[in-house]
Amino acid sequence: MPTAALAHALDLGRFVMASPSSFHAAAEGARRLAAEGFTVLAEADEWPAGPGKYAVIRDGALIAWTVPEGAGPTTGFRILGAHTDSPSFKLKPRPTTGRLGWLQAGVEVYGGPLLNSWLDRELRLAGRLVTLDGEQHLAATAPLLRFPQLAIHLDRAVNEGLALGKQQHMNPVWGLGDPSAEDLLGVLAEAAGVDPYQVGGFDVVVADTQEPAVFGAHGEFFASGRLDNLSSVHAGLAALVQAAEASAAEPGEGGPIAVLAAFDHEEVGSSSRSGASGPFLEDVLARIGDALGATATERRRAFAASWHLSADAGHAVHPNYAERHDPANHPLLNGGPLLKINANQRYATDAAGAALWARVCGEAEVPYQEFVSNNDVPCGSTIGPLTATRLGIRTVDVGIPLLSMHSARELAGVQDPWRLARAAERFFVHAG
Repeated sequence: MPTAALAHALDLGRFVMASPSSFHAAAEGARRLAAEGFTVLAEADEWPAGPGKYAVIRDGALIAWTVPEGAGPTTGFRILGAHTDSPSFKLKPRPTTGRLGWLQAGVEVYGGPLLNSWLDRELRLAGRLVTLDGEQHLAATAPLLRFPQLAIHLDRAVNEGLALGKQQHMNPVWGLGDPSAEDLLGVLAEAAGVDPYQVGGFDVVVADTQEPAVFGAHGEFFASGRLDNLSSVHAGLAALVQAAEASAAEPGEGGPIAVLAAFDHEEVGSSSRSGASGPFLEDVLARIGDALGATATERRRAFAASWHLSADAGHAVHPNYAERHDPANHPLLNGGPLLKINANQRYATDAAGAALWARVCGEAEVPYQEFVSNNDVPCGSTIGPLTATRLGIRTVDVGIPLLSMHSARELAGVQDPWRLARAAERFFVHAG
């Protein structure tokens, strides 16, 4: 096992634990970039012109970029797109509920989680509270909640098929007492250090508290929550920092403008101001072009010279369900990141994108694997087709292979996140 791969996986674990919500992921990404010399900007402020390293947060999304020496109004972009959210549960208004002496939390299902994977785990709440003065406060509790499963003695047929009702069964317990005398929002406010009576709104999700782990016969497996898709966000952060260092070591060489776009709300369709269907990326690219003196025509020329790498997790072949996979394409953990292909454009990869990915992986000395769905199993999608449609930028879909995708705790290979980061670094500096 390469030492660098293990170090990358362990740091990915630290990133996941610091990022229990999309808002935390954006803040942690910005914190890491600031420590590497990036300037974190505010959207409402005037942005600096010229070469430099910058980042900006919009709600639970983060976009960061490097403008090299010699960049001009028609310089192309190399964009790595990912997303900060994961399937989970989101607090409803008036979240304090319960009966029969139990305190429970009212939650909505967010995205498409594997419901059974959330049972009998110690969970926390995390997200943002917005006070009446408009200030945003990040909050994350200690272990607080649990979805308790019914004992087998009370459901003798449970192993013949577990049926979970989203409304009836997915209401976690968080204490004992009278719901009219307790306040879950007060627990969150205390975690954020704010007056609960000043909280005007909240966006809060449920997150697992179990630490990521490396295990397996030879330490080849990496288990963690939120690998879909913090594995790609983390790889993009590492690659962007390395690409910036390489650019600084060779000033005056020019090259593309490297961009990491970590969107929110991918798991629920991306239709938001901070999602891939929203204007965030286009806004940032337009402002970068404005700072370089680009006209509308020159901006379109820059887009025509650009590439977008849509990095999102994909499926490894499951040894117990081989019939659910394409019979000729069996990606494995630690076999390298995936090139994701779909004839119906659920992924945006085409022949030109496949060739680019092959060149990038060759330069990075990284193996890769193709993924295509079984014809009888519907294919998911990513932000790739959305960005390609919105901006007209050439796009290729990639990502690390996983088992147990959308589980509270997903399974990856230790080497694949590191290899994705290495390929992404080459992509950021690739001029072709």
